[in-house]
Amino acid sequence: MIRAGLAVLVLVAGTAAFAGAQAPSAPRRATPIGSPMTATATGPFDVKMTPQPGVTEAVGRFGLDKTYHGDIEATAAGEMIAVRTAEKGSAGYVALEKVTGTLAGRAGSFALQHWGMMDKGTPDLKIVVVPDSGTDGLVGLTGTMTIDVQPGGKHVYTFTYTLPAASAPAAK
Repeated sequence: MIRAGLAVLVLVAGTAAFAGAQAPSAPRRATPIGSPMTATATGPFDVKMTPQPGVTEAVGRFGLDKTYHGDIEATAAGEMIAVRTAEKGSAGYVALEKVTGTLAGRAGSFALQHWGMMDKGTPDLKIVVVPDSGTDGLVGLTGTMTIDVQPGGKHVYTFTYTLPAASAPAAK
């Protein structure tokens, strides 16, 4: 049976309206400030994996609950599907998670898609921001994440990302 020990592989548009009798004389637009920001965020995270109904000997399904600390202060919820083989150190997983919190002082949410493989202990892991999944202050977010599972099981992320320039409030 696939066990929670597979955790070493695991590490997840607003609308505007205004009221009034008169339409504005010109459209209101946000004014870009600066250039797109490319940066790296790091920190630890906690993960809880909960086996879900439908877990079989061949394929396991897990609920994911995460708390990110450090440069990302957020919670995340998601699902993972995983397979462990008879070969020690070989397994694979896919997962999706929705992250909600703050990054670079900007609040919002975004989704991460995971693809992970272990080949006799050699990891191959890709975690990317799902295109156009950013909301609120994280609209336009792109990026990739890596995960390092340290001795004792502590999980640490490194998130390399790009955010569009912040916008000034719309002119009146």
